[in-house]
Amino acid sequence: MNTATIVRRGSRRKPAKLIPASITEGPIWKGLLSFFFPILFGTFFQQLYNTVDAIIVGRFIGKEALAAVGGGTGVYVNLLVGFFVGLTSGASVIISQFYGSKKDRYVSQAVHTAIAVAAAGALILTAAGIILSPAAMEIIGTPQDIFELSVVYLRIFFISMVPMFIYNMGAGVQRACGDSKTPLYILIAGCIINIVLDLLFVAVFSWGVRGAAWATVFSQIFSAVFVLYKLEKTKDSYQFRFRQLHVAPHILREMMRIGFPAGIQSALYTVSNLIIQTNINAFGTTTIAAWAAYGRLDSIFWMTSNAFGIALTTFAGQNYGAQKYDRLLEGTKVCLRMAAAAAIGYTVLFSLVGKSLFHLFTTDKEVITDGIKILRFLVPFFITYIPIEVLSGTIRGTGDSFIPMVMTLLGVCFLRIVWLLIAVPINSSLTTVLACYPLTWITTSLLFFLYYKRRKWMKQTVSQS
Repeated sequence: MNTATIVRRGSRRKPAKLIPASITEGPIWKGLLSFFFPILFGTFFQQLYNTVDAIIVGRFIGKEALAAVGGGTGVYVNLLVGFFVGLTSGASVIISQFYGSKKDRYVSQAVHTAIAVAAAGALILTAAGIILSPAAMEIIGTPQDIFELSVVYLRIFFISMVPMFIYNMGAGVQRACGDSKTPLYILIAGCIINIVLDLLFVAVFSWGVRGAAWATVFSQIFSAVFVLYKLEKTKDSYQFRFRQLHVAPHILREMMRIGFPAGIQSALYTVSNLIIQTNINAFGTTTIAAWAAYGRLDSIFWMTSNAFGIALTTFAGQNYGAQKYDRLLEGTKVCLRMAAAAAIGYTVLFSLVGKSLFHLFTTDKEVITDGIKILRFLVPFFITYIPIEVLSGTIRGTGDSFIPMVMTLLGVCFLRIVWLLIAVPINSSLTTVLACYPLTWITTSLLFFLYYKRRKWMKQTVSQS
């Protein structure tokens, strides 16, 4: 049974409970931005968790601690977390389609199934992360001077997986049903708690990287508890009740159908990043620290493009559920223009003030020099990544996640690995390693444009409806 079949069944919501006009009616740009900005600010504060760790650790402890907190550890976390986040991302698509079709009973089933799956996946991830951390750091060639620091940070950090997954799933439920502000407010509060605890544990108590990790754990617990509280208090169809927590097999199958390809894609995407990190590690601790600091600046662009993708996925999902296909296509064009403008803006901004931004993380001149080299090479190519995020957002919003997975695996993961295995041994330089990013962004964007223009995914959607 596919989503379109389920959407045609079940109890319909009363007319009084219409979804916000800004999503399926009214100006498209306004509808997209009404989702984009809360998601962007929310993602910003989520990224601020790790960025504050990096700033405080880099300033109060040193470049070794900065490399440990922001180097291979971050890529390793993304590998494990990314798979489960991708897996459960199918929940947001399913819920937004049910909500757009006003199927209250299925919305409720999907919400409780999603949170149950998120909690179970997080428990598995916690155990795997704690056990596998030393081996993972060895595999990517983590230098000995930061090895122990990296393992200590990771093992504490993985304790935060259960609250982190519950918060993200709860926030995804709220956004899928039109509430993008509540997750933002919760995240801002959690981020403030994280900053205060970071300063207390690292700068005052001198707990080192342990303090940064524990600050993240406690702030994530706060966010999880509060998002569940807000879901319990809502009177809408996505209300959460602990006594109703269960897994509905037919809903889970649909979530897996959409989410599993996204999970595989995310995991293999991160595998390619692990190989990149291994190559970066070969250049020593100074370059690792520079790469870690650049990653925090780079994350500002990624969270913006990701916010456009998430906003468009919700927009596409609800308009698909409401059978407004022309609006769905027009929304994609509008989102592409807005995201491209943002990419150009970041390129100009980072080119002008990049050096000053690196001083936030470290005073080490060699680290700053390497960081500027990385920044100046990569930021002009930001715009080439935009079609991947935006077009995949539209396509996944309609329930088609398999083809986007295949294109991303071929265009990003496979090509990136081939480049690193062939080009880097021929010319073992930092620039050669970095070149795999624009090469794969351009290739994958072209693949998405070709698939999007053929409209096979759209024909399938219309026929199912």
